[in-house]
Amino acid sequence: MQSNEMDEFLDAMADVKPIGKQDKHSPLQPKQGPTEAQLARRFAAQTDGSGNSDGVSDEGVAPVEPEDPIGFARDGVQHGVYKNLRLGKYQVDARLDLHGLSVAQAKQTLLQFIKDCQRVEVRTALVLHGKGMHTRPFKGLLKSYVAHWLPQMPEVLAFHSALRQHGGNGAIYLLLKKGERQKTENRERHQKR
Repeated sequence: MQSNEMDEFLDAMADVKPIGKQDKHSPLQPKQGPTEAQLARRFAAQTDGSGNSDGVSDEGVAPVEPEDPIGFARDGVQHGVYKNLRLGKYQVDARLDLHGLSVAQAKQTLLQFIKDCQRVEVRTALVLHGKGMHTRPFKGLLKSYVAHWLPQMPEVLAFHSALRQHGGNGAIYLLLKKGERQKTENRERHQKR
């Protein structure tokens, strides 16, 4: 080092003290509460990351045209079962009408409806979401959200737009997972064969 650089270095290091035996452990600072950033990260970890504690995201909703049919079948749903659902061959045991609700209200109502259906072991339901011919920011708003939410719900096995007499493209047939009692009865019935 040149003498000028050395002088600058020594000036910068002038207040540095060597670590001695008495300095091995620094006294503990009193623990402070979590910072705002830590609280935000904790909240995001407890929810789905978007602030939704229900685990159903509202992000990335693809617009669905009012007259387009919608449908979904989870892997493992037999083709014949899905076909019968699509053709309206299953008895509808519960019905939900979402007309006139905001997106947020419809989401909470739909989530509660599915929980209630699971509790009383409803397998097939009819959900009327409407076509949304005059909704904004795009047509078919609620229909698009319903089509986006349902595949995210593990209780939902399949859904498809209903037949005309049940609401057509403004409604869906919904197939839900069996309850524990239904599974047990099914196992017992098949073991007797």
